[in-house]
Amino acid sequence: MVLESEYEKRRTLPRHLVEPAPTSPTFSFTIRPAEEKDMPHTLALYRHWVRNSVVTFDEKPPSLRTYRSRFRHYQKHGFPYVVAESPRGEILGFAQVQPFRQKSAFRKTVESSIYLSPATTRKGLGTALLRALIDACKEKGIREIIAVIADQGAEASLALHEKFGFVETGRMQKVGYKFERWVGIILMQKSLPARK
Repeated sequence: MVLESEYEKRRTLPRHLVEPAPTSPTFSFTIRPAEEKDMPHTLALYRHWVRNSVVTFDEKPPSLRTYRSRFRHYQKHGFPYVVAESPRGEILGFAQVQPFRQKSAFRKTVESSIYLSPATTRKGLGTALLRALIDACKEKGIREIIAVIADQGAEASLALHEKFGFVETGRMQKVGYKFERWVGIILMQKSLPARK
């Protein structure tokens, strides 16, 4: 039991708690090449989409060890991977490419992926990441980028890729089974100019 004499006297609230908070600063970020230290953060973003959507057909997220190993392998072979970083150092999203197929004749063709923090969608981040990824692919001499997009709930992704000149090159029905339902894919392709 607390006696009345033990209550603290009512205090005046500090000014910053009474006055309206200043408007939040403009959403800002920096795009840069990914580093190995970013892998726990990009994996955390990826895990969200694995567990909550069909934008990836992974049903279980990879371990950090496996994820880091893939990153090292793709870096060794020159596959671009970029991240968006907030002014406070938080990873807000990432975009990467990986081999489209393993056979050597596919060496100039890659498959792209973009993942954003759910809180950062519809703020231009996907546009900035895809632009940076395409530029990095041009620098590496990659000639074709393939986007493999789920045919359910991916309208924003389709619109983003169309904005950058990707064209639909095919559809496959019922090729993935996740969350007790069948999901198809839409293939979109962008050709890049040869390096001079």
